[in-house]
Amino acid sequence: MRSVPDVHKTPDRRAPAVNTVPETVEDDGGTGVTMTFFAQEQWDGRGYVGGWSELDGTATVTSPSTGRPLATVGAGSAADLDDAVGRAAAAQRDWAARPAVERAAVLRRAGAILEEQTDVLARWLIDEAGSGQGKAAFEAGLVASEAHQAAATAMMPYGQLLQSSHPRLSLARRRAVGVVGVIAPFNFPAILGSRSILPALALGNAVVLKPDPRTSVSGGLFFAAVLEEAGLPAGLFAVVPGGVEVGSALVEHPDVPVISFTGSTAAGRVIGERAGRLLKRVHLELGGNNAMIVLPDVDVAAAASAGAWGSFLHQGQICMTTGRHLVHADVYDEYTALLAEKARALPAGDPATGTPLGPIIDERQRDHVHEIVRDTVDAGARLLAGGEYTDLFYQPTVLGEVRADHRAFTDEIFGPVAPVTRFEDVDEAVDLVNASEYGLSVSILAGDAFRAFELGERIPSGILHINDQTVDDEAQAPFGGTGFSGTGARFGGHEANIEAFTETQWVTVQSSIQRYPF
Repeated sequence: MRSVPDVHKTPDRRAPAVNTVPETVEDDGGTGVTMTFFAQEQWDGRGYVGGWSELDGTATVTSPSTGRPLATVGAGSAADLDDAVGRAAAAQRDWAARPAVERAAVLRRAGAILEEQTDVLARWLIDEAGSGQGKAAFEAGLVASEAHQAAATAMMPYGQLLQSSHPRLSLARRRAVGVVGVIAPFNFPAILGSRSILPALALGNAVVLKPDPRTSVSGGLFFAAVLEEAGLPAGLFAVVPGGVEVGSALVEHPDVPVISFTGSTAAGRVIGERAGRLLKRVHLELGGNNAMIVLPDVDVAAAASAGAWGSFLHQGQICMTTGRHLVHADVYDEYTALLAEKARALPAGDPATGTPLGPIIDERQRDHVHEIVRDTVDAGARLLAGGEYTDLFYQPTVLGEVRADHRAFTDEIFGPVAPVTRFEDVDEAVDLVNASEYGLSVSILAGDAFRAFELGERIPSGILHINDQTVDDEAQAPFGGTGFSGTGARFGGHEANIEAFTETQWVTVQSSIQRYPF
């Protein structure tokens, strides 16, 4: 049995604080004043409540790659959150009364700005969230598509005519809920915030956002700049960075009827319980322990490539990460050898320098990953690649001969670790997949795609990919999980967004007052 080495060094945190984020300079229009989009002096040390504003405190945003400070942001309190909600509720009534075409126009302008400023957002994702350059570019582009999708959602039919036993007009229509509270995570901070912020605004709501404190710029303040530039009326959108105090105040605020949360299952349970006591609607997109089944008729080289992408993209810090590789015995040896080879060829380092993998977000999460790897190897799994780290850079890791009782099989790791489990027949594979209490994403790789599709009928999950790995997202596609992964598809596509961020009202109309015997 091999022990996993503890290879690490103390990070060098002496580097000077230099912001390398590129900014786009706009034409001065003959005024003699040059305006710069998202200039740091505009928002440094602030939040966004009725405009750029000072909050009760400040916090430093630090690069997980270099340890250097990137910026200072406002750190809110419960009082700041209450102020934001009050302003949002006051502004929301006029916003909901505007014609849908006007709301859609604001979202279209936001989409155009996001397309123009993808380099700015991508650079902040690299520096602040530790995103690889490809991942950052993909995320920034996807955020723009979310804005265009939201603009289209604003123009969708919002009700239906109903049959009635009386001679009257009977209809069901959707109405904005009011103020939507959004709590977003650190891993894909821009996309996982925007998919709630933008459709909620398009449908006539106001939004108060609490971004993760580690990604308050790319996951929060950047959106404030975009929406302000797009012409969103003041007060409708607020960004209040902060910790547990601010999140709790948002969840429990009496004027916030809907909470949209993306994060861990443990935190989602707490939020769901608190919101339930207050009879609030809560949308939870939580963790995953996603399985990829590799059938014996597969192209093994292609399967290993897909598996590496699914497990190692963004250091495995994705709810959809391929967390369990279930491989048929006939191709197990070839698959694990190829996967380990790919892991050893992927360096982890500062993504600003072009390395494909960046850092784990912080020491606590890195140590969590390493503990699971050590425990699994100590329990009998084989370390085929990785298992080492330097600072926050965890090397891509492949674990072979992983059993269903190993922590790497049962736990969500949220790191660049690929546990591989052998199976003998499809019934065993189905049982292994369904042993998890999570139900977000499942993939099946096979030479016979229709056979794989039929096999997928036996596996409950929110997402099923045939001949692809488990990580994917599109603005127009429904997204959500079952079991410990959340409360179903509440994101993506017109129907899901309308269901998530509006209420249904029954309306009847008749030409004269109904006569009654009283």
